[in-house]
Amino acid sequence: MRLDLGQFDKRKLARIAAVLVVALAAGHLVQTMAARKQPAQPRLAETRDLPKPVAVVQLAGTTDIPAQSAPPKATLPAAAFATTLPVPSIAIPPAPLPEPAPVAVADPCQVTLDLMADPGAMIGLTLLAPCNLNQRVVLSHAGLAISAMTTATGAVFMAIPALESDARVIVRFPDGFEVASGVAVPDLAGLRRFGVQWQGNDAFQVFGYNGTDTISAANPGLPPLGDLPMANAFLTRLGDAAADAPLLAEIYTFPTAGNPDVVVEAAITPATCGREILGETLASAGGAVTVTDLTLAMPDCDAVGDFLVLNNLAPDLTLAAAN
Repeated sequence: MRLDLGQFDKRKLARIAAVLVVALAAGHLVQTMAARKQPAQPRLAETRDLPKPVAVVQLAGTTDIPAQSAPPKATLPAAAFATTLPVPSIAIPPAPLPEPAPVAVADPCQVTLDLMADPGAMIGLTLLAPCNLNQRVVLSHAGLAISAMTTATGAVFMAIPALESDARVIVRFPDGFEVASGVAVPDLAGLRRFGVQWQGNDAFQVFGYNGTDTISAANPGLPPLGDLPMANAFLTRLGDAAADAPLLAEIYTFPTAGNPDVVVEAAITPATCGREILGETLASAGGAVTVTDLTLAMPDCDAVGDFLVLNNLAPDLTLAAAN
């Protein structure tokens, strides 16, 4: 059947054109959706010999029609993409602290021995033993050995005649502990010394005669004071007789220029009669010391109260008299 276009008026043509445009638009929409998967070249819409549509819908881009912009991409806040992962717990050992410097702790029982050169070639001795209270100690120097007792505070203060110019003193305690110290005694060069030492009841006495005075334990004399030169002899009695098994001594000091007569006496007592008594003599000249054993046979006890006198004192001591 053949249609006669003249039978239709312009309004009908417009309707037909509109229907065609809608059909074309639908087909173009399908192509556009497929083009998103596989892009293709845009096609130009043919509009020749077609009635002008009342309403125009842009279906395809041309050089005269701006390209349709891509739909805006949805943007999410950056926080939406942040992924919070669990942080593993790692035990990190603390850095080692530096070791503290050792703190010096004072020993409450520390023993000290201090020596000082005093006038008359004497050695000033100070012993401090805070934990050795009221104890017997033995002091040794150049062959000399004497006993002493510490005080209630553990101290000993005394003066010892130096027998050597480079004096050294050792203090021994009952448990065997020892402490020592030394001191130079230059004044000893101008002096001479002679003495005797013994133990317990084996008592001796030293007498020095210089023509005018008799020096003994009853009249000991005194060392010079300060820097005064040595002019007179003097005697020093050493040791604590109250100590157990006391070690005692007497040392006679006189100037090198003098020539005194020195003797040793031994009293005959109930403790010494009828037996031998033992001792040692000590002689110091120019800082050199000579120690000699002394053995004396005492008379029977019917002679108690008398004395044995030893004179011409030398390494070969002789018995002078008994009275």
